[in-house]
Amino acid sequence: MSDTHLQPPKPAILILEDGNVFHGRAFGKTGTTTGEICFNTGMTGYQEVFTDPSYFGQIVIMNNVHIGNYGINEADVESDSIKVKGIIGRNLEEQYSRFAADNSLQEYFEKQNIVAIDGIDSRALVIHIREAGAMNCIISSENQRVEELKKILSEVPSMAGLELASSVSTKESYTAGNENSKVKIAVLDFGIKKNILNCFVERGAYVKVFNAKTSFEELEKFSPNGYFISNGPGDPEPMQYAVNTVKQILQSKKPFFGICLGQQLLALANDIPTFKMHHGHRGLNHPVKNLITGKCEITTQNHGFGVNAEAAGNNPNIEITHVNLNDDSVEGIRLKDRPAFSVQYHPESTPGPHDSRYLFDEFFKMIAN
Repeated sequence: MSDTHLQPPKPAILILEDGNVFHGRAFGKTGTTTGEICFNTGMTGYQEVFTDPSYFGQIVIMNNVHIGNYGINEADVESDSIKVKGIIGRNLEEQYSRFAADNSLQEYFEKQNIVAIDGIDSRALVIHIREAGAMNCIISSENQRVEELKKILSEVPSMAGLELASSVSTKESYTAGNENSKVKIAVLDFGIKKNILNCFVERGAYVKVFNAKTSFEELEKFSPNGYFISNGPGDPEPMQYAVNTVKQILQSKKPFFGICLGQQLLALANDIPTFKMHHGHRGLNHPVKNLITGKCEITTQNHGFGVNAEAAGNNPNIEITHVNLNDDSVEGIRLKDRPAFSVQYHPESTPGPHDSRYLFDEFFKMIAN
């Protein structure tokens, strides 16, 4: 444990794009950071949230009052580093209680150069974002001059129109699982979470993970039985390179499964537009109805863009398979003329309930058939 908690708290400031200013305490690395503000409603799994590549470019409000109270375990990660741009909390805890923890949240943020702010009325802030919508923000623990920070903030680009997936994709291809497996899955990585790959490997697959801009011809050299298109950050609309690859995969008529950004790319490949949501879905408790079975699932979600429901419903080759019971947004689609489906949420659910892991089994059945 470091002794920084013995020092008097250092001030930090949070400024929103709409001009709102919040004063709190510095946590993590001393510095300044910018990004799009969003919130996560989960009561656990903060380390998985921090390392989820889909959060790249975003500053996350953690709704739960205490974050960091069970410390950090190096095994509980979804990627090789923290991907959020910053963290906002009510109580970011330096002291922790967990026999399996390796270090504290403060030490973790310091090592990974993460600027955070503590002591914020996160309930009031979340209510404001729910009403006003997602926007950019700036956190600083080194500069308290509001007008200077507002000028820096004014130069931060909007998330709408930003292509971020290629920034977090693997640079080199890699494999996982048993190379002698009869099931080979080509994974196009736009910011994949490690536990998605685990769900494939646990079911006996041999997977090869490719960079986001890999050509279809290169993917085919692996001779896959099926294709998986991953989650990832940013706006899907500028990703024409990925849409073109998805179109080629669909033309091959091999089994296709997409998660989150993967769903949005499947939609765009079928001329269904996507849109930027008012404040997105992020948490572990989102109710989704499977329209095929009539059953409800409690799902893990993290997305700020969605599929246009009217266009999806009007497409004669698309079936909407899942809907969000909070706002009726599209949570799953499938093609009628070939083995291709996707969901907007995260069925690997780490953290979260495992209600949706049957989707991996459905993909394997599709490959077997």
